[in-house]
Amino acid sequence: MRITVKLTPGAKKNEVGDWETDAAGARFLRVSVTAAPEKGKANAALIKLLSKHWGVPKSAIKLVRGETSRVKVIEVEGNEIHLKG
Repeated sequence: MRITVKLTPGAKKNEVGDWETDAAGARFLRVSVTAAPEKGKANAALIKLLSKHWGVPKSAIKLVRGETSRVKVIEVEGNEIHLKG
C-alpha cells in the first residue's frame, strides 16, 4: 500500500499526526520528527517512527518518492497493518 506523508523535520518531538486532505482532495498523513533534514536523517527517523507506530519491521517501509521533499510517498508491505494515527 502506498501512503503520502507530509513530514516536518527538526520538530520538538517525534509524532505521527492526523490524516488530512489537501486542496485537491488527496489524503496525507502528517508526521513530525526531531531529526534534521540532512544526509537522510529525517527520512530514516520517519521510517523508524512509522515502523514503531504501525508495528511493522523497518524493512517493510520503503521511501518511493520525495527523498528531498517534505511531501513523501512511502510503500508499506504487508496486509496486516492497521493505519492508526
